[in-house]
Amino acid sequence: MRLLSLLPVLLLVGLPITGLAQSVDSLPTGVTADMIAQGKTLFDGPGICTACHGTDAKGVKGLGPNLTDAEWLHDDGSYAAIRAAVEKGVPANLSKTGMVMPPRGGSQLTDEQVKAVAAYVWSLSHGAPTH
Repeated sequence: MRLLSLLPVLLLVGLPITGLAQSVDSLPTGVTADMIAQGKTLFDGPGICTACHGTDAKGVKGLGPNLTDAEWLHDDGSYAAIRAAVEKGVPANLSKTGMVMPPRGGSQLTDEQVKAVAAYVWSLSHGAPTH
């Protein structure tokens, strides 16, 4: 049961709801902590993301940008935009740095794996809770 569905009950019985808004829906729609964990595993392994973004996701000079800060070079940093960038890549003519990112980072990620990697990348700069 979602916490929001309990809100009317909490209000009715007079229980404090301080901090409720911070804990509810802090992840984008459709993203779970399990997806973020799976995304990290893929990022570090078969997604080959570390080749360009480094094992700490802070980027490799001349290859891939830092994914841990609040600066997004090619989109607004939303989960949907990150997912699209992972899925479609970033061609040279759209790259602000001249660095090309091939679709799916050049790996053989499935659609579900792309969603998980995007969830992990989103979490890096958004301070999302995991497990």
